[in-house]
Formats: sequence, structure tokens, C-alpha cells
Amino acid sequence: MTSRRELANAVRALAMDAVEAAKSGHPGMPMGMADIAEVLWNDFLKYNPGNPKWPNRDRFVLSNGHGSMLQYALLHLTGFELPMAQLKRFRQLHSKTAGHPEASETPGVETTTGPLGQGLANSVGFALAEKLLAEHFNRPGHAIVDHHTFVFMGDGCLMEGVSHEVASLAGTWKLGKLVAIYDDNNISIDGEVEGWFTDDTPKRFEAYGWNVIRGVDGHDSEAVKKAIAAATAQHEKPTLICCKTIIGFGAPHKQGKEESHGAPLGKDEVAAARDALDWRHPPFEIPEDIYAAWDKKKVGAEREQQWNEAFAKYAAAYPELAAEFRRRMAGELPADWARQSQGYVDKVQADGPDVASRKASQMALDAFGPLLPEMIGGSADLAGSNLTMWKGSRSVTGPDGNYVHYGVREFGMSAIANGLALHGGFIPYDGTFLVFSDYARNAVRMSALIPAHSIHVYTHDSIGLGEDGPTHQPVEHLASLRLIPNNRVWRPCDAVESAVAWKEAIEHRRGPSCLIFSRQTLKHQQRTAQQLADIKRGAYVLHDPADTKFKAILIATGSEIELAMEAARTLAQQNVPVRVVSMPCNEVFDAQLLEYREGVLPGWCRARVAVEAASADFWRKYVGLDGEVIGMSTFGASAPAGALFEHFGFTVANVVDAVKRVTG
Repeated sequence: MTSRRELANAVRALAMDAVEAAKSGHPGMPMGMADIAEVLWNDFLKYNPGNPKWPNRDRFVLSNGHGSMLQYALLHLTGFELPMAQLKRFRQLHSKTAGHPEASETPGVETTTGPLGQGLANSVGFALAEKLLAEHFNRPGHAIVDHHTFVFMGDGCLMEGVSHEVASLAGTWKLGKLVAIYDDNNISIDGEVEGWFTDDTPKRFEAYGWNVIRGVDGHDSEAVKKAIAAATAQHEKPTLICCKTIIGFGAPHKQGKEESHGAPLGKDEVAAARDALDWRHPPFEIPEDIYAAWDKKKVGAEREQQWNEAFAKYAAAYPELAAEFRRRMAGELPADWARQSQGYVDKVQADGPDVASRKASQMALDAFGPLLPEMIGGSADLAGSNLTMWKGSRSVTGPDGNYVHYGVREFGMSAIANGLALHGGFIPYDGTFLVFSDYARNAVRMSALIPAHSIHVYTHDSIGLGEDGPTHQPVEHLASLRLIPNNRVWRPCDAVESAVAWKEAIEHRRGPSCLIFSRQTLKHQQRTAQQLADIKRGAYVLHDPADTKFKAILIATGSEIELAMEAARTLAQQNVPVRVVSMPCNEVFDAQLLEYREGVLPGWCRARVAVEAASADFWRKYVGLDGEVIGMSTFGASAPAGALFEHFGFTVANVVDAVKRVTG
């Protein structure tokens, strides 16, 4: 009979061997948490290695993602499509075993982790998604949504401020199927944590409203099993299980020390650990009896089949709900979405409202929200300013909720939204002022890297917000967000572009979108049918001179489009014909075929001026060395918007002069 310790030692051995082969990695945490992981994955976690995306699986998140070999070893041993050859290529180019777990690369990995604390935040999103889906779809006798979210985390996760934000919300929302297991090993990279982490963690989580299980010996399998059983037996509160462990457990000279945290143990210490653990097998060799004890392919398939049979009964009783559940979990939009959403865009173009784009955003939500029950919104205590609530918004603390009041927690909000998106069944959007995207930026970066279908709404997009002054006026933020790979940043110029931006963000499933909206009113722009169709291509010709060839190109976004159009009219009167290009999303435009891009910004016209009330340097790649940029090179100031635009040079006269300079 294979013992629990032998099963855990298989994980330890694979972690040691893979890190040693790579000459890089973190063996300490996998060795320290192996006993806990063995109990969880063998006795509690509900999953099917043959179908990592089974809808009712438990979600497992490794928030302390530096210990990635723990998860890779578990996935390999239990039967996921992660062969030993991949473990041998740990941290190598194009392997499925990256230095930190990546959801896009490795079957069975639910979210990309590494930046500490964000895995915990994603887990809160997973647990909230489970709770809301269960409330919406389950019926008496038909619990088709019924699973837990388990997250491993360490001292570093708890030191990060985002852990405070999301743990507070998890307690407020009473996410009773969230179980966090704290690896309390007293070690971080700099050594023993007593000098910089003396929080009373159990009291802290009790204050958040969590169920806390203290003092569990993380190397006593029966104690761990008892704690997890107690956590999963109640659903009133999220649970924190505090497990005391020894980092690098089994490595006799380095266990309990920072030396085992983030570097290979070394050949001699690995050999000593094999002796100490009584693991008498060569590197990367697992005995068949241990493989057999770990294998979950058969039991996983049986669990999924049982759920499939239960779902079939549910579908017979509630066919419309079942069809809706399948559609949402598959990430498919409603059958009539394309027609109805385009109909709204056409209507806005015909109506031609002059509104702030933040109001245009709310109008789009009022139109699209009823079509998309999977939409779940929220704001970091700025709903009345961001206008992220629409007519059908209902708080998640009430029945059938679809709106989250996150409080002043921008980072936690965005990371939770990523979890909602990754769980499936939801399209999340969140909101704050653009200047406060700084607080959220790492979660936005992660939504692009994962990738997660999150929509980040940022209002008060420039110095145009006025009197609040430079602390609230974004300058570098647009450029910063645009620099994130795979992140679509839309800054629309009117209600029509705002509607298209929302439509495109909803349809774009391969990553996040940032929608940037104004506080001030923006003038409606007239368009032909072709111009309307070309908005979704990221940039298009909004204006060309009627009967003559243009001499220069004006490129603008957002509120500066109106300025560019006025300048074009003035220049026309002075016999300087110009083209005006609206570029609401440069990333989408850059992905267009060369023929289209050349049609909008032809290479022969080197006389170009870009106008945007934001950092100027971003636009150099579009205007070239011969062009000019009217933008910001300083912080803003506290004054009415009109005075600020004039003070910083966003005037018709300044644009006209710039065009004349580039045209010689």
C-alpha cells in the first residue's frame, strides 16, 4: 500500500529534479506544500484530467506561482496532458512548463500567476462567478453549478496590498466555496520574515468575515484532511486554512532556509534529500504503483459523466436555462447579437447626439445590457462618475445580481474581473478614472498576458476633466496602456465610436479592452456608411477635402477630433487642404493589412500632425521625423477645461500653425 508520504515525495522529487535540470527555479515551496497538495488533489479536488474545461470542476489556483513545479507535478501525476518530457524541459523555450504557470500554455492551469496576490484575487473572481451562476441557473433538485475554488498562497501574497482588497470583498460577499490555504513557512527571499511581516494573519481574516482554521501542521496529512473537510462542510464564509510548513521539506541542509526558496538545491543536496525522504529512484523516474495511486483519469471521467447525466435531467426540465448555460460557458454571444448590436450603432449615427463619451458609454450599456445576461459590471466607488451602471444593473449582494460595488479597490477590482472572465459564463467590465488605472495596471497587464476577456472602463480621460487638477488629470496613462501587448485601447471621439468600441470589446475574446471616455461633451461627427464600417478597423479617414488632394494629415482621438475638424475647416479657407484621420484604437489599426493602412496614412504624405491631450511621444511613430505632435509634456493644472486646453496649446490656431510648419 502506497503511503501518503510516498505520494507527496513524488511531487518533491519532480520539483527537485526539474529545477536542477533547468538550473533555475523555486524548489522550496513545492517541497513544503507537497503534503497539503497530495491531500487536496487526491481527497477533495473535483476535476477530470481528460477534460480540463469541464464546467463544474473545482478551480485550483497557485497564487504563489513561483512554486510552479508543484502544479506541474500534480498535473502530470494525475493524468493531464503534460508528459514527463515537458517536466524535463522546465523553464525552457516553447515548453508547457514555464517558470510561472500560464493558463494559455498548460492544460489544467486556470489562470496565469506569478505577481504575488493576484492569484488570490482571481480566485475571489472564480468564487463570485460560481455563486452568481448557481443563484441564476440552479433549481430545486438540480444543482448544476456546485464547485469550490481552492487557492494556495504564501507570505508574499499576503504582504501584497491587493490581498487586503480582495479578502475584504470575499468576506463581504460571503463566498463560502472559496478555500484559501496559507503556506506559513516564515521565509521569503530575504530570509526569515519576522523582520518585515508580523501581522496576525488569522485575526486579520477573521476581521474580514472569514472562517479561519488555525495552527494546522502542513506535514500532517490527517490534520490537513480534517481542516479541508471542515472548510468545505460550510458555505457561509470563505475559509482560510493556516498551515505551518517547512520550506524545502526533506532537503536536510537547506530546509527551513531561504536558500531553498529560489535556487536549485544543488547536486549534493538533491542526493541528500533523496536519502532523507527514502526516495530511491533516479531523476524523473516515478514507480508504476505511485503513478497508479495518483491517476485520476478514470475517476475524473466518472465525475464528469455523473454531472453530464444530472445536466441532461436539468435540460429536460429547464431547456431554455440549459441552452443559456451552455452558450454562456462556451463564450458564445447570443444568436441575434450581431444584428441587434449593429442596429444600435446605426441608430446612434442617425440620431447624432452630442454627449460626453462616458454618457455615450452608458447609452451603449443600456442598449447592449439587455442582450447579454453574461455582462457583469462594476466600479471602484465611482459609479455615478464612470456611468458604469445601466438601467438593468442589480447589485451582486441582491438577487440575480450583475453589478459589483468594489469600493475604492482599483487593483483588486481588475484582478477579480480577470477571475470572473476566466471562470466562464461572464463578460466582466470594471470602471474608474483613467488616472487611477495606475493602481490597476498590473492586473490589466495580466489580463492581456493570460489572456482574459476583461473590459476596463476609464473615464475623465484628459486635462478636460478640469478643476480637480493634475492629481486627477491623466497624461502618460494612454501611452502606458497602449504599450501593453495584446491590450486594445479605444478612445472614441463621439457616441458612435463609443458604441463601436463597446461592440468590439464585447466581441474580442482574445484579450482585454480598455475603453477611454471623456467627462466633457463631444460633438457628433457625420459619416458615410463606409466610414461607419471602418471605425472597427481602429483608424479611418473621417474627412477628406472635396475637390483637391490633401497636403497634410491630421491624426487625432477622442475630444481632439473636434479640434482637428475645426482646424481642417480653417485650413481649407486658407487653401491648405488636409485629411483628418480618427484613430480610436491604434492596436487594431496596426493589425490591419498594409493596403488598408497605406490607404489611411499614405507614405507619400509625410506632412502629419497628431493631436491628443496626452503624452506626445507615443505619436512619433505615426507622424515621423517630419511631423509634429500637439500633446502633453508636463502635468496638467487646476482650472476649467476650456482654460486648460488653451493654456496647453490645444487650440485651432496652434493646430493650423503646426500644419503650416510641416507643409513648409
